[in-house]
Amino acid sequence: MKLRDLAQGSSVFLGVLVAGYLSTTYVDQRFAMPLKAASETTHTSAPSSGPAPSACVGEDGSWKNWPWPNVPALSPKCR
Repeated sequence: MKLRDLAQGSSVFLGVLVAGYLSTTYVDQRFAMPLKAASETTHTSAPSSGPAPSACVGEDGSWKNWPWPNVPALSPKCR
C-alpha cells in the first residue's frame, strides 16, 4: 500500500464520518420533537416539573404518555 492510497482512504473515511454526524444533527434539529411539545401532543395533564407519567396501553389499544413514534414492546395496561 502506498502512502497516497492510505491518505485517500483516510480522507474518504473521514468524509463519511463527518457527513454522518452532520446529517444526524440536521435530522435531530428538523424532525425530532422537543420534549415539551411532545408532552403537549399526548394531552397529559401532568405538571411539567414533576416526573413524566409512564407509557401504557389504553383499552382501545392506543398508547398513552408516549410522545415518540416508536413504541416499547410489552408495555403495561393503563390503570
